Amino acid sequence: MRKENKQHIHPLVADRGTPLEPPITDKFGRTFNYLRLAVNEHCNLRCIYCMPEEGAPFLDQAQLLSTNEIKIILRAMSDLGVKKVRFTGGEPLLRKDIIDLIKYSSQRSIFESVHITTNGLLLSNYIDELEQAGLNGINISLDTLDAEKFKKITRRDEFQKVIKGLNAAILSDIKHIKVNVVAMRDFNQNEILDFVELTKTNDITVRFIELMPFDSHQIWKTGKYYGADKILSHLRANIKRLRPISGSNTEHHIFQIDGYKGRVAVIPSFTRTLCKKCNRIRITADGKLLNCLYSKKETNIRDVIRQGLSNELIKDMIRQAMSEKMIDGWSAQRQGNDSRGSMTQIGG
Repeated sequence: MRKENKQHIHPLVADRGTPLEPPITDKFGRTFNYLRLAVNEHCNLRCIYCMPEEGAPFLDQAQLLSTNEIKIILRAMSDLGVKKVRFTGGEPLLRKDIIDLIKYSSQRSIFESVHITTNGLLLSNYIDELEQAGLNGINISLDTLDAEKFKKITRRDEFQKVIKGLNAAILSDIKHIKVNVVAMRDFNQNEILDFVELTKTNDITVRFIELMPFDSHQIWKTGKYYGADKILSHLRANIKRLRPISGSNTEHHIFQIDGYKGRVAVIPSFTRTLCKKCNRIRITADGKLLNCLYSKKETNIRDVIRQGLSNELIKDMIRQAMSEKMIDGWSAQRQGNDSRGSMTQIGG
């Protein structure tokens, strides 16, 4: 990690049991209490829907948020009533201070839960440290249960390491384990029921996610898109004991099969039927706040921190940015697409 610039270190404050200020809201009555914070852009896989094989044009280390800058953002979000934090990337386990950031977040009593999203490649190496740091949940990205198909989609021959990581997570005391599956036509649609079977004896949630248009070479235009309606139809046609249950705001469709320990969810991330329940704030690895995954407009929190400006101004900027959120992702996209060409640059 790059050295902290002492000139810009803000004093840390004591933990608090309740937020000091009213929650973050917008003009449509939505409350935002879930932060997704990307801690890096780099990834040790090269998934075909995420970035080109040669990688994306990553930012220099000095442009990324430092440890202290992330803690300043976490503290501000805590003051504003954020309850849940998820560290994303890139691959968050590649960041050397990730355990420290999780430990810091879990020790602040205002955060009810701390999570990461990972490709699982390094998970078995870190699972004990993650558990001891107070991590509450892990989302593991895994798009196939076939080793050869895994190699094809990730451009890496690391399937067994990811499976080892998944098993380590399931065996740990970390409560919320989820598997994120990007559904793709003529690639893994025939594995949907195989993934569902993972929930038979494991207390996990398997989530089928629509392919989104954020790959820099636009693979989503090649016919691989497999929508939530198709996934739901496939599930309902093949599983007779599918019972709707309650899930997170993102888990727009979530079910449990009678007699199974786990759950199955479908995330309409591209069709965007979940926007009215959105509670997310996104911050990129270089400290830009996005009030919507599809928004072009960015609010530069990093530079305000580096200028040594007050925590109150930072919180005002967060409130203002979220108050301008559009009613849904379609409206945000009509304002123009962001120049970030990869999900690693947006924050997965």
